[in-house]
Amino acid sequence: MSLEAEDKKSLSDIRFEKAKEFLHDAEANLSESRLKTSINRSYYAVLNAVRSLLVLEGMTPESHSGAVTSLSLRFIKTGLLPVETIKAMKILLSRRTDVDYGDFDTIDNADAEDSLKKARTILEQIDAVRKELKRDL
Repeated sequence: MSLEAEDKKSLSDIRFEKAKEFLHDAEANLSESRLKTSINRSYYAVLNAVRSLLVLEGMTPESHSGAVTSLSLRFIKTGLLPVETIKAMKILLSRRTDVDYGDFDTIDNADAEDSLKKARTILEQIDAVRKELKRDL
């Protein structure tokens, strides 16, 4: 994808707004004891935040693993984001996969609360880096 700087910034903002909306959905679902949906929305909040960051670098991975790999190569290995970010994202992806596709997997309130906490932290970290990148475009 080849976008002009202003287009990258706009698309990044759109994707990050979606991330915040999904985070809000995760919070609402947790408060209503819809744990599986809360975990799902926590993960997708992070995925959209990651995509909002990657687009600023002209990257648009087409898979979940592509997003993880791209984030790791461009932002974790370079020290722009801490390694804990990618570890937390992988945990969220695993939980999301379990709740979406597992027939017998059980989750509890602690899993959903932890997922939401991880998602909040990742969004904060990504938004800080995203704002710097937007200034530099």
